[in-house]
Amino acid sequence: MATSRAAVVTAYHQPLEIQQVEVPSLDGISMLVRIDASTLCGTDVHRWEGGLGDEAVPFVTGHEPCGYIESLNAPRVDIFNRPLAVGDRIVWSYVSCGHCYYCTVALQPCLCRGRASWGHNRSDQFPYLLGSCAQYMYVPPECQIVRVPDQISSATAAASSCAYRTIMHAYDRLGAIKSHETVLIQGSGPLGIFAAAVAREHGAKKVLLIGAPAGRLETAKRMGVDELIDMDVVTEESDRISWAKDETDGRGADVIIQCATSSAVPEGMRMLRDGGRYVSVGVGVGGRAAMPVGEFPGEMTMYTVRSGEPRHWLQAIEFLDSRWGSYPFEEMISESYDLDGVNEAMQAMASFQVVKAAIYPNGR
Repeated sequence: MATSRAAVVTAYHQPLEIQQVEVPSLDGISMLVRIDASTLCGTDVHRWEGGLGDEAVPFVTGHEPCGYIESLNAPRVDIFNRPLAVGDRIVWSYVSCGHCYYCTVALQPCLCRGRASWGHNRSDQFPYLLGSCAQYMYVPPECQIVRVPDQISSATAAASSCAYRTIMHAYDRLGAIKSHETVLIQGSGPLGIFAAAVAREHGAKKVLLIGAPAGRLETAKRMGVDELIDMDVVTEESDRISWAKDETDGRGADVIIQCATSSAVPEGMRMLRDGGRYVSVGVGVGGRAAMPVGEFPGEMTMYTVRSGEPRHWLQAIEFLDSRWGSYPFEEMISESYDLDGVNEAMQAMASFQVVKAAIYPNGR
C-alpha cells in the first residue's frame, strides 16, 4: 500500500501529527497531484480549533494546494478543454453536485448543500488525501483544473485557491467600481490585502484600509492602499469612523469590503455612505454582531460572499499573471516551512504573526 506523509489533526487545538496516510486508488478521471506548496489561512486555524463544525478528526489540514500532476487515471482536460499531462502544475476548484436547486436553477453553486471542499475530510476514509498539507493529494473527477503560468510561484498560486479566488468572487458580485469611488477595506489579512490590489486595478479613486498588526500594514501599503490606520493604535471605534468620514468628505466610503470578522460589520456600516455598497466576505467566524435596522445607511446594498466558482480560480490566476510585475504578491507569503514545521506555521497564523504561511510537503 502506497502512503503519503501528511499533517493530520487528530484532536482539536492539539499539535498536528505527521502520519503516513494511504494513497487512494484512482477512479474515473481522478488524478493524484504531488503538492509543491500549500498555504494556510484563518479557516485552517478555525478548523484546527474545531470552530467551523464541518470537520471530524482525523483529517489532513490545508485547503490551498498547488502541485504537479503525478498520475492520471484517464485523459482529462483543463478549464479551457485543453488536454492535461503528467507534470503540469495546477490548481483546482471545489465540487458542487450539479443537480440541486442552487446548482441548476439559482445558478449559485457556492450555496450547494452537497458541495465538497478540502482540509476537513476524514483521512481514514476514501479518498484519504483531501488536505493540502501532504506530499500528495487526490483530485476528484468533478474538479475544474487551472494551469499555473511559469512566473507565478507555487505558494502564491496556492493562495489563489482560497483568499484570492474569494476576492474575485466578491468583485464579481459587487460590479463596477467607478472612477470617483472610494473603497474601504476592513481587515489586513490575505483577503483584505489582495482586495486592495483588486480595488486599485478596478479603478477606485482611493483605497483605504483598517487593520493590524503593523507588519501586515506595511505589506498593504505596497499592495495599492492609499491611506490606512492601525487598529492596535486607533483602538476606539468612534475614532476609526471619524477617520473614514474625514477621508471621504464627510460622506463615508462608497464601497466597503469586510475581510476581517463578522463582528466588524456594524462598524463598517457606520463608515458607509448613504446609497453605498457593502460586501462581507467569508464564512462569518469571529463573534456575533448586532445593529438596529434603522441605523443602516439609506438605500445601501449589501452582499455576502463565500468561496468561489471555478471561474474565480481562473480569474485569480489570471490577475496574478497579468499584474505580476505591478504588485509584490510574493510579500504575502511571509514565512515558509517544511511539513514538519506545520505546528509552528499554524501557531504563526493563529497569532497573526504572518500574512500567509507556506508549507512545502516535499521540501523546498
